Amino acid sequence: MINIAVPQIGHEEFEAVRKVLESGILAQGPRVEEFENNFADYIGTKHAVAVNSGTAALHIALLASGIGPGDEVITTSFSFIASANAALFCGAKPVFVDINDKTCNIDPHLIEHKITPRTKAVIVVHLYGQPCDMDEIIKICKKHKLVLVEDACQAHGAEYKGHKVGSFGIGCFSFYPTKNMTTSEGGMLTTGDEEVARQARMLRQHGQSQRYIHDILGYNFRMTDIEAAIGICQLKKLDEANGRRIKNAELLTREISKIKGLVPPFVKPNMKHVFHQYTVKVTGGFKLSRDVLQQKLSKSNIGNAVHYPSPIHKQPLYVKLGYKDSLPVSEALAREVLSLPVHPMLSQEDLNEIVRTLKDA
Repeated sequence: MINIAVPQIGHEEFEAVRKVLESGILAQGPRVEEFENNFADYIGTKHAVAVNSGTAALHIALLASGIGPGDEVITTSFSFIASANAALFCGAKPVFVDINDKTCNIDPHLIEHKITPRTKAVIVVHLYGQPCDMDEIIKICKKHKLVLVEDACQAHGAEYKGHKVGSFGIGCFSFYPTKNMTTSEGGMLTTGDEEVARQARMLRQHGQSQRYIHDILGYNFRMTDIEAAIGICQLKKLDEANGRRIKNAELLTREISKIKGLVPPFVKPNMKHVFHQYTVKVTGGFKLSRDVLQQKLSKSNIGNAVHYPSPIHKQPLYVKLGYKDSLPVSEALAREVLSLPVHPMLSQEDLNEIVRTLKDA
C-alpha cells in the first residue's frame, strides 16, 4: 500500500518521550516552553503559544483579539471546517469569500466586497501548503483595521517572499499526525503582539494569570510535555522533510503535466509551497471522472483523498444556520480535486507506480 500520509517517527522521538516519562513532568512543563521558543525562532515571531490542537489555536487567536458575538470574520469556504467554526466558537459569524481557481486560496480581490461595519477579522488559509497572496491581504486588513489570522495548519515552513507563513498575522498551526510535522495531536499560535500572546496563554489554561488566579473565562487547551518532546524532534527534521516533499511534487508534476485532463498543482512565483497535500484537478478532459479515478487508485493500493468534497457553506451545519452562499469556484473545485501521496517516505518506485497508474487509467 502506498499510503497518502506516513508520520516520520524515529528513534529521537522515542528517546525524547522516554525522558519525559522518566521525569514525571507530563503536562505543560519545560519541554512545552522549549518547543514554544524553538518554534517562535523558526517562524520568526516573538511569541509562540502551544495548545492541544490547531482548532484550539484558531479559537484562541480570535478570542485573544477580542472577537465576539455580533462580529463577522471573513474566511474561505474551501478548507477544513475548523477554519470557519473558530468564528462560531466565539459567537461571531463566518462570512465566506470564494477562492482563486489556480491556487485554491482565498481570492484577495473579493475580500473587500464582503466587508461590513461588523467585520473584525480575516482568516486566510494557506491551503495544501501554498501561501496566500499576503501583500494584498495585509493591505486590506490595514486599510480596514481588521485582525489578520493565518490558518497555517497545512503550511509548516511555507514561505511568502522569503518570510515564513505564521509571521504576517496571528499564525495557527496544527500538529495532527498527517501534517508536515506532528506531535500526535497539538497546535501552536504564533504572534509578535505581546498582548495577544498574554491573552492566549491565559485562555489555554482556564484564564489563569498566575496559579489559581483566574482573570478571564478560559479553557483547558494545554499541550503535554510528551507532545512537545516529539515536536522538538520533528521541528529539527522539518526543512529536510519539506525538501523531499517538494522534490516528490516536482517529479509528479513533470509527469502528470503530460496527461490530458489532469492539472497538477499551480505554484506561484516567490512562494515556497511545502505540499502538505499534492492535489490535482481531474477535469472533464480526463477519460475518467474524479470519483472513478479515485476508486481505481484505491484498487491499485495507492492512497488518495478528496480535500474537500464539500465546501463549508454546503455542510449540513451551515445549511441549518441559513447559509445560502453561491461560491462557484469553491463548488466546482470540490468536484475536481484529488490528493495523491507526496510524503517524504515515498520511494522512487512508489512515485513511478503512482504515475504509471494515472497514465494507464
